[in-house]
Amino acid sequence: MLNDKTILITGGTGSFGKCFTKYVLTHYQPKKIIIYSRDEFKQFIMQNEFKEYADKLRFFIGDVRDADRLRRAFKGVDYVIHAAALKQVPACEYNPNEAIKTNIHGAMNIIEAALDCDVKKVVALSTDKAVNPVNLYGGTKLVSDKLFIAANAYAGAGDLNFSIVRYGNVAGSRGSVIPFFQNIINSGKKELPITDYRMTRFWISLTQGVELVIKALEEAKGGETFISKIPSFKITDLAQAMLPGCEMPEVGIREGEKLHEIMVTVEDSMTTYEYDKHFIVYPQMVWSEKRMPVPTGKKVPEGFSYSSGNNTEWLSVEEIQELLKTLDLEK
Repeated sequence: MLNDKTILITGGTGSFGKCFTKYVLTHYQPKKIIIYSRDEFKQFIMQNEFKEYADKLRFFIGDVRDADRLRRAFKGVDYVIHAAALKQVPACEYNPNEAIKTNIHGAMNIIEAALDCDVKKVVALSTDKAVNPVNLYGGTKLVSDKLFIAANAYAGAGDLNFSIVRYGNVAGSRGSVIPFFQNIINSGKKELPITDYRMTRFWISLTQGVELVIKALEEAKGGETFISKIPSFKITDLAQAMLPGCEMPEVGIREGEKLHEIMVTVEDSMTTYEYDKHFIVYPQMVWSEKRMPVPTGKKVPEGFSYSSGNNTEWLSVEEIQELLKTLDLEK
């Protein structure tokens, strides 16, 4: 599906963008991949990392806040992956106007540019924090999700559709708990602080996130939210996997933090269907017969919800240790 296509990734120099680029170049023959981001130094680093694919890659300096630049960048693009966002919870709390400009206004600019430039598909990355948000980052991503879903109403008779992929913190990603624990271990300390002993999280790798985005590109009709079925783990088990026998003082939950990552709410379950390896939350609005996705999976039962706390698949300490070996953590 991606062969001979031009793909643009906003925020493309981030962890997801690099993994997506490598995956697509390894498994497909795209016409071109455009990396759209603000940081010239990160683009320089990525250019060096992907030297062997120089003929396939283009690097555009630009901000999703800049609607005119997006329109120029989107010319001739088939698929857009929207990964750019302000993601750090404390930074968004302290700089709410900036979070709104990037995460909400930026989403609006992506939509307008895609509509104007004959893009075929847009997949926007979401987060568990957009579900019942308790912090500004989650709030802005909730609005962003709603914008992308509603954008299907403006696509008219064209082929363009917008969909969403939702997952939580990627294992080992910057700012997540694994590198936080690793830094403490590297400093020689023998205890790992736990905010709340009840806390759980999902385990998803970057590659799994990329594969879910590609599934959305292949299957989306417009307005769906794709969610992977993935295992959960207890934060206390993660601590023991990383530093066996360590002390685990409970230090209290941080502002804007949740006990569990929530992917599907009871309210969402009204339009959620289960598939072999994922869930899809279908849109509640009907724009036209052409644009209404037809579920082929199994309708989830009334009252269903999907969170890291009520999952049916759990990782043991030993399984976590094996998965940790697959991550590129600084020792």
